[in-house]
Amino acid sequence: MNNKNTGMIATVATAILCGCCALFACIMGFGTITGSGTYTLGNSTEQMPTAYGYVFLCLSFLMILVPVAVGFFTLRKKPDASDLVPPESSVE
Repeated sequence: MNNKNTGMIATVATAILCGCCALFACIMGFGTITGSGTYTLGNSTEQMPTAYGYVFLCLSFLMILVPVAVGFFTLRKKPDASDLVPPESSVE
């Protein structure tokens, strides 16, 4: 198994895992911002603050960036060692 296959597997795995979590956080964020979010502590049910909705949306955005970063860093073409060595100049 070469690095390209490993990078593709890592990208797909993070896309599935982070994508599901990001979708859930995004739905929770929109629900909380629109006023549909509630929580229960003991016998009391209260409205969730809208700031929590914005936090959920920011977290969902960050979770979407994780597979993009993994794909970029694992699937990019790395420079060869011959590209890093400067060519020899001929002095006459």
